[in-house]
Amino acid sequence: MRCTLTVIASVFELGGGTGFVGRALTQLLRSRGHEVTAVSCHPGKDRITWDELSRLGLPPCEGAVNLAGENVLNPLRRWSESFRQEVVASRVETTKALAKAIAEAEHPPQSWVLVTGVGYYRPSHTTKYTENSPGGDFDFFSRLVTRWEAAAQVPNQATRQVVVRSGVVLGRDGGAIAQMLWPFRLGLGGPIASGLQPFPWIHVTDLAGIIAHALEHEGVSGILNGVAPSAVTTSNRDFARALGSALRRPAMLPLPGFVVSAVFGSERSVMLLEGQRVVPKRTLESSYHFAFPDLPSALQDIVT
Repeated sequence: MRCTLTVIASVFELGGGTGFVGRALTQLLRSRGHEVTAVSCHPGKDRITWDELSRLGLPPCEGAVNLAGENVLNPLRRWSESFRQEVVASRVETTKALAKAIAEAEHPPQSWVLVTGVGYYRPSHTTKYTENSPGGDFDFFSRLVTRWEAAAQVPNQATRQVVVRSGVVLGRDGGAIAQMLWPFRLGLGGPIASGLQPFPWIHVTDLAGIIAHALEHEGVSGILNGVAPSAVTTSNRDFARALGSALRRPAMLPLPGFVVSAVFGSERSVMLLEGQRVVPKRTLESSYHFAFPDLPSALQDIVT
């Protein structure tokens, strides 16, 4: 029988407003009878602020989750040194704050879940990465994930620690698809550059489900890859074709790589022009059952 949890979750994006994954996670946890308190920049119902967390410590809870992070692929933000620092601080510093509060809590939570990214693994068209694969040391984003995950470490043996390395999150109300839908609906969509780069994806329902699974099950700990089982064989071209098919529109117009580089800069554009083939090996071994294991069913749910 599943116990009711009180979960402290930093489900709000910096600057206010509910985050895309945070909304899905909050809805799922509450539907299962759990109480959720969000850590936010702004006070409000069922919230505590980061300042209150720092001054007063962690409220009594059975689980803690960190989803905070500035949107790296915001096309309105130039990839400047100041923005890089914001990207790092929004992940590493929030994680440090929660980890410190957990370590200092009189009654620490039973579980502590951090969501990072598959950018930890080196882009490759051939290598398949499991949770035990090396990485985290070859570019800005991989080193960021290493720092991010290190910041989550707490010495308290009473708290189970889980890291979910998420792929590209797909969902109806935000995430990667939000900015793609209109071009694709108009028949102007297509792959990015060659489209051959791997596309490690996950439906937002499953990312929220994996987090809830980690919170609720005592046997789950360590690294979990947050990607769909079929994502290991999905390319960007496959995704474009599947989205076009779900919308009953052609998806033949590629977005040139030089345009992506011009908008996002060479360092950020790697996230769109390259990719990783990631396998959720330990996630499946933990007995998590995916609601959307294949791309057609995931996209059909999103566009209908």
